[in-house]
Amino acid sequence: MGRTHLSARARRRLLVRGVVQGVGFRPFVFRLASSLELAGSVRNTPQGVVIEIEGESARLDAFAERLRTEAPPLAEIANVRGENLPVGGDSDFVILPSEADSRATARIPADVALCADCAAEVVDPQDRRASYPFTNCTNCGPRFTIITDLPYDRPQTTMGVFTMCSDCQREYEDPRDRRFHAQPNACPVCGPSLFLDGEKGDPGEVLTAVGRLLREGKIVAIKGLGGYHLACDARNAAAVQTLRERKGRGRKPFALMCASLEEARRVVEMDDAAAALLSSPEAPVALLPARHMAGIVPAVAPGNRDLGVMLPYTPLHRLLFQSAPPCLVMTSGNLAEEPMEHRDEPAHRKLASIADHFLTHDREIHMACDDSVVRPYSGGVLPVRRSRGYAPRPLSLGRDTPTVLAVGGEQKNTFCLAQAGDAVLSQHIGDLDNAETFEYYQQAIDHFLRLFQASPVAVAHDLHPDYLSTRYALRRGLPCIAVQHHHAHIASVMAEHGLSGPVLGLAFDGTGYGDDHTVWGGEFLAVQGATHQRLAHLRALPLPGGAAAIRRPPRMALAYLLDAFGERAHDHAAELLPSLPEVERTVIAHQARTGLNSPLTSSMGRLFDAVSGLLEGPAMSTYEGQAAIELEMLARPSFARETTPYPYAVEEGAALTLDLRPTIAAIVTDRRSGALTADIAARFHRTVIAAAADMCERLRAQGAPSDVALGGGCFQNLLLLEGLVEALTGSGFTVYVHRRVPPNDGGLSLGQAWVAMEALKVERKE
Repeated sequence: MGRTHLSARARRRLLVRGVVQGVGFRPFVFRLASSLELAGSVRNTPQGVVIEIEGESARLDAFAERLRTEAPPLAEIANVRGENLPVGGDSDFVILPSEADSRATARIPADVALCADCAAEVVDPQDRRASYPFTNCTNCGPRFTIITDLPYDRPQTTMGVFTMCSDCQREYEDPRDRRFHAQPNACPVCGPSLFLDGEKGDPGEVLTAVGRLLREGKIVAIKGLGGYHLACDARNAAAVQTLRERKGRGRKPFALMCASLEEARRVVEMDDAAAALLSSPEAPVALLPARHMAGIVPAVAPGNRDLGVMLPYTPLHRLLFQSAPPCLVMTSGNLAEEPMEHRDEPAHRKLASIADHFLTHDREIHMACDDSVVRPYSGGVLPVRRSRGYAPRPLSLGRDTPTVLAVGGEQKNTFCLAQAGDAVLSQHIGDLDNAETFEYYQQAIDHFLRLFQASPVAVAHDLHPDYLSTRYALRRGLPCIAVQHHHAHIASVMAEHGLSGPVLGLAFDGTGYGDDHTVWGGEFLAVQGATHQRLAHLRALPLPGGAAAIRRPPRMALAYLLDAFGERAHDHAAELLPSLPEVERTVIAHQARTGLNSPLTSSMGRLFDAVSGLLEGPAMSTYEGQAAIELEMLARPSFARETTPYPYAVEEGAALTLDLRPTIAAIVTDRRSGALTADIAARFHRTVIAAAADMCERLRAQGAPSDVALGGGCFQNLLLLEGLVEALTGSGFTVYVHRRVPPNDGGLSLGQAWVAMEALKVERKE
């Protein structure tokens, strides 16, 4: 390597922060420095990657520029901080051992789907990794799920128990090899093994046997990357129905894994953007319109026009499809509403009543991570569940932040750690209404705090006093900041887009504890920083029986009939709500009239439930949001036709009230006149869009901002989301929606953290 005179040389130290560990960044730096004939070193530290670089100044500038423009595909550089150093006279560029430190602010890489190079190796009979289901490199494989501590080196992963053979060690130590410092690096000689029903076997033979079992209609528990799945042939009606019954799944849709992109195209409709999403390193489950005559059993997704599909994202899955049916149900391996099983003994104990066979391996999964779910749509991608492939990828907050732990909500829980300018959301935890999930939740928080060696100065939590997450926050013994549920939903959108406000926030949701101790969910809020003001809301009415009305949509339908018609509601209910017997109708009417176990609610989600009940929707919801989801599916064929919205009213007061009693009355008239339920459902969607846009214009005329943020679980409904975005932008509003975290409660913790940071900022100023 040629060298210039020391007087013409310079030396710089660069601290590179972002996703730069476990993604081939150090060998990239080594190759880049070598190509520019520069000397120095690169090292992983808990703060990020530290580079010391020495050579001609012009080459140092070129290095800094190419560092960003030519970084590995999985790397995400958040920022680079540089400083000049005295020239040291180094003659070579070296990769130094990773450094341990008391402050851990480095970013942890997410698990990554199988790359093209490794995919080619496992099907090449001449390759030493032919048919090996644990093949990976720096561009793919497990990361987050196997990390036990930082920095991210093999001894701090569950692969530490496997000693590399000489061939793997040579790859691991060669900076020019794509497996340089690939921490899970292994091969059939030295790596994890595969087991079928507890018996170790040759990987090819084991996977062939599993494929045969699946073709015979068996249900197989498969230990994958982030936990166990339950798999069966998606075109075998008996197998799918058996899985649904054994798991107690109700009507909640199953996810599918297709052998290839070509097979996925046979099953669902997709454009190039959706195909690219399925094939991406994140490899999420994508919700796409189902194709007719694809042979997929209707019981896979009852009452749904979409199917959730993903591609094989590990070599184990890819090899399995050489003998398995081309489309498999691949649903989370758990009992109903419990977290995904990832430890072998509990998985065998709990799933033995569901699975006929177990396909396992001896690579420990340290932290469970369920599949991510997204909805592609015309405006981009809408996250529904942010987990594998995305978590714990941080979101830059664009500012230095105090360390805050936000504990999330009760349903679809995630938690969030805000630290050093980043917000790191956890993987999907689930609903905190059973002991198993709550235990997993606490373990996951402890794991995050240990990994990042974080010491929160405050804990943000939901305003609801009875949420388990709230109780957990209060027990931590730190200053607590309560954040109203819908304020957090809007703040989550603001955090994504770096907005301090003011914004007009439309929080359309199922339920959330309101400032006035009623159940909110159809809110128009003015939000700025840590403050919010309720400007308008959906008309409140009783929630008869509380949670019982959420589980039983016809109860909500009767509540709306009672509000719209008074005593005449009973005649309409007898005709339109046949699943409600007279005695139940009498009890509901008494509850609504007296307020007995019937808190007032302004929830948009409950309105959708009510209309679903009026249009022959499910008599009993077997999963959260079922009635609203099926209502969207019902409306979709008719929605493209422009229709006149149903009538509605706006009432003046301290806050404007959106009154949809005229809408309910018109729907009843249409139902009794024999109008198609699909047309009514579509017209109802048009009504909500028109009424919400009208309310925004009224509020703007009163001084509300023109920046609008849409948050809350109702905005998973693409008819509502796209229709409202179109209506608002057409009226001159600037509209912000979620792109990186879910609009449902899975994004709530980000908003809580954002509000807490704003509150702490105000506190510091005071």
